[in-house]
Amino acid sequence: MTETGPLFVSSGDLIADRRYQWALDLIARGDLAGAADLLAQAAELAPGFAAAWFTLGEVREKLSDRDGAVGAFTQARAADPQDRQGAGLQLARLGAGEPSPAMSEAYVRHLFDQYAGRYDTALTEHLRYRGPAVLLDAVQQVMRGLGHPPQFGDVLDLGCGTGLAGAAFRPFAGRLIGVDLSAAMIARADEKGIYDETHVAKIADFLSAAEHAHYDLVLAADVFVYVGDLAPIFADIAKILAPGGLLAFTVETHSGDGTKLLPTLRFAHGEIHLRQLLNAAGLAIQHLAGTSVRSEKGVPVDGLVVVALSFQET
Repeated sequence: MTETGPLFVSSGDLIADRRYQWALDLIARGDLAGAADLLAQAAELAPGFAAAWFTLGEVREKLSDRDGAVGAFTQARAADPQDRQGAGLQLARLGAGEPSPAMSEAYVRHLFDQYAGRYDTALTEHLRYRGPAVLLDAVQQVMRGLGHPPQFGDVLDLGCGTGLAGAAFRPFAGRLIGVDLSAAMIARADEKGIYDETHVAKIADFLSAAEHAHYDLVLAADVFVYVGDLAPIFADIAKILAPGGLLAFTVETHSGDGTKLLPTLRFAHGEIHLRQLLNAAGLAIQHLAGTSVRSEKGVPVDGLVVVALSFQET
């Protein structure tokens, strides 16, 4: 899951729409130059046709026309202020925008709504996803080190998706709550009957509204790859953790410092940077190890699994 599918919304111009569809057919046949011509014509006929501009940006980049791609993605973002296809991220990746822009809410929702029906299969069979198992093992190691059984009262699963992590931790949770931005993903999770409660919400909004809650464990399995700036998220999580509560998460990582936007349009977080952010939030790292929770084109993706303890006073 590294990119969205075509997000087609009629331009209102029948000829422009037809040229867009013909262009998609040419792309499928491998005729990128012909597709670029048709997409440019469609965009000229309907300047507010965001889908045509975005697809033109993708095609121009494949044709090694960086400047043309930047121009098309810029037009796509202007035509769709919600940025449902992530034109802002594409501009950042091409070095023409903010280095680590926030992903738009509409982009993330579109990304996961379209994958909800095949999400489990795509992750576990095609991407060899094992995030929940990696997280559970790390949490169990930490609890053994603390001299406690791996049992928790209230558990919060951030970005719960269809419930893969929730299913792994259900036997160890008294009460399990799932939160996800995608209503389609939550619907799939609800079908499984894993959670005691589910909420369709942005993580930041949910955490702000839950500032007086006290969770014994907060999970984020393969979620923070969609968050560029983790500082406010860690600070808000620290506020809702019970004293001695745990935050357990996985991230993709890179050898440098800070946050890096990858070609997959996912964020990678440097280890030193993560340590600094967690410490600033009042969270003490109990476990941090290199891991790979998924593969990309058959190659394991570098990642980290982290468990941090809230050391706020009772």
